Amino acid sequence: MDLGDIIKGERAPAIVHKPAPHDSAAKHMTGEATFIDDIREPAGTLHAVPGFAEIAAGRVTKLDLDPVRKAPGVVDVLTADDIPGVNDVGAKTVGDEPAIAADKVMFYGQVLFVVLAETRVQGRRAARLARITTAPGMPVIDVDDAVVAETHVLPDYSFERGDPGAEIAAAPRDITGELRIGGQEHFYLEGQIALAVPGEDGDMLVYSSTQHPSEVQHLIGHVLGLDSNAITIETRRMGGAFGGKESQATQWAVLAALGARKTGRPCKLRLDRDDDMIMTGKRHDFRADYHVGFNRDGVIRAVDVTLTARCGYAEDLSLGVVDRAMFHADGGYHYPAVRIHSRRMRTNTVSNTAFRGFGGPQGKLFAERMIDHIAYSLGRDPLEVRKANFYGGPGRDRTPYNMRVEDNILQEIVGELEQTSDYWERRKAIAAFNVSSPVLKKGLALTPVKFGISFTLMHLNQAGALVHVYRDGSISLNHGGTEMGQGLFVKVAQVVAEEFGQPLDRVKVSATSTAKVPNTSPTAASAGSDLNAQAARAACRTIKERLFDLIEAKWGTSRDSVQFRDGKVIIGNEAITLHKLVETAYLNRVSLSSTGFYKTPTIHWDREKATGQPFLYFAYGAACSEVLVDTMTGEMRVTRADILHDVGKSLNPAVDIGQVEGAFVQGMGWLTTEELVWDSNGRLMTHAPSTYKIPTASDVPADFRVEHFKSGGNRADTIYRSKGVGEPPLMLALSVFSAITDAIISLKPAIMPRLDAPATPEAIMRAVRASGGGDAR
Repeated sequence: MDLGDIIKGERAPAIVHKPAPHDSAAKHMTGEATFIDDIREPAGTLHAVPGFAEIAAGRVTKLDLDPVRKAPGVVDVLTADDIPGVNDVGAKTVGDEPAIAADKVMFYGQVLFVVLAETRVQGRRAARLARITTAPGMPVIDVDDAVVAETHVLPDYSFERGDPGAEIAAAPRDITGELRIGGQEHFYLEGQIALAVPGEDGDMLVYSSTQHPSEVQHLIGHVLGLDSNAITIETRRMGGAFGGKESQATQWAVLAALGARKTGRPCKLRLDRDDDMIMTGKRHDFRADYHVGFNRDGVIRAVDVTLTARCGYAEDLSLGVVDRAMFHADGGYHYPAVRIHSRRMRTNTVSNTAFRGFGGPQGKLFAERMIDHIAYSLGRDPLEVRKANFYGGPGRDRTPYNMRVEDNILQEIVGELEQTSDYWERRKAIAAFNVSSPVLKKGLALTPVKFGISFTLMHLNQAGALVHVYRDGSISLNHGGTEMGQGLFVKVAQVVAEEFGQPLDRVKVSATSTAKVPNTSPTAASAGSDLNAQAARAACRTIKERLFDLIEAKWGTSRDSVQFRDGKVIIGNEAITLHKLVETAYLNRVSLSSTGFYKTPTIHWDREKATGQPFLYFAYGAACSEVLVDTMTGEMRVTRADILHDVGKSLNPAVDIGQVEGAFVQGMGWLTTEELVWDSNGRLMTHAPSTYKIPTASDVPADFRVEHFKSGGNRADTIYRSKGVGEPPLMLALSVFSAITDAIISLKPAIMPRLDAPATPEAIMRAVRASGGGDAR
């Protein structure tokens, strides 16, 4: 129990802070969980298959679809001419993301038409029959091309404090460096999919695998020329998302709805895996160019860094993603003087989008790389330099965007992990091993995490919920959050069960629906529980206030003598069931239903002035990773990982430990094996599991030690003092990248190897050879 609860006389929670299974865990294991492709198709359902451009830049001079229309099973073919509203599905509706391109082609894989056929196989076969004549242009593929061509999706933007140029010039030591940071494919198990069912009066029900049902609703209306009240979006669960269904699910739902609107028949669109990878956005890849000045003890005096991002052909969410990279380019470190400059480059590749961490991991990878560079240039252990540069007290507690870091626990977390991981003894053992081993080299690194929690687009920090209590005492819960496997539904249900003192199985969570809770924010930014659980609790408390009034009137007992706990309602010295209480309420015409609303307090952000408090709080953590690198082949294995992560007072420790473990492995994949490759014509070459390598079970460290940091809870007034856990743990994997660097540098100490992310065997071999080790051929 928290000290505040003891002072207020509140009981310890009985349902929250306890491990509980994911609400769909058993159904996932048995295959009973219903995803959109499992929904029984209504009679007459058509299957939509997009046909796409096979050039990355240029124009379509002729689109001959007659062979497509004549193919077996084809009912209709959609083109841009069939759109009754505005041909744009961009998250910002700025007109740069057509649902179906009319003639201008901006990337390889852009949709030119959509086949509507009786079966999916017939649609796929027909789509290949299109005769497309094009006038190709010269594509801009990567950030280097875009910098030369000066193609931007948005203006450059900077954070600045002091005079970093002068401070760097005056510093005893300075270094410059460049780091290439690769993107990442979401590789959700359930691909992009939508099922649109037309109704009466032009209404449309759309089952969409989306993190943002309200945006899908809005943009279907935008494209079809319908009011939002004619469109209902329903999402029961997704088979993974990781940010790839925040904005990018919209186009496929729009096209399914367009097909249903034109034909009057249900229409389903499910992308093939190869097409999904070709036609949907990735994590933004970056180039970081930095110059840093520091003292001889490694303490930073000034940092000047430029973050250049490949945004793809359209804006999508690049404003927020690159801003968040800037917000986290400080890592956990204080920069007395600083300039963080960003460039958002337009390229002829698919529009990059949200991915777990939303730019934060890229910014933080730069910070850790810079710290490693400083340490190795001084011949010091990187952990010493990290600790010397952590945020501290007054004078060392302001971020580059002028927010005070008031809840800093990095010193405690890192200090504890330093001891429990036996860092310094292992460091000695590794040094001895590397001296005696000419080919196999070990590396060790301990890196911190500081990650801000809240949407930096302020209006998104709100949530709604709807709670019904039925006459038998069972409870129905609906909220604006979406379930993608992360355990949001069970966490919010735990909060509702706690409020009414009922067993968890008395709360049933229904599918997220825009018909029940309107105008919702995306489930993203690690704020799903923070927002939706608060809204649900507000709804519960509105109902309880009515019940308190009833109890005072009928039982003559004040609310101070009433408790909802242990499956009962305690009224003075009497214990009754919730069933009895709500039946009495019903007979006395008391409403047993309520909406709830929550908006995050205290946060504010002035982007023009680059100042404010964009985050309600920070989540912290640390990881210590050990790797073994073969300098003859570049192969690498993570042999041990120790993790200590801050989740405040966890709503559900079992769910949260899984989030930490999974995020670490996903981050490890991003930094070591998952390489996206485009050819010179803008075609994605790594568009299937055969060429794009996500981590497998064998890649998980054999010695994997994961713990939650024990604390009194979040200092911010969050739901039961918990902290967001979806995104921050991904950055624990930066310790793997630093450990690989540590192993390579053992070949030639004090010389920083050029190692870009991901550190594939090929990248490792390039770094080894540049260091004078390995096979020099």
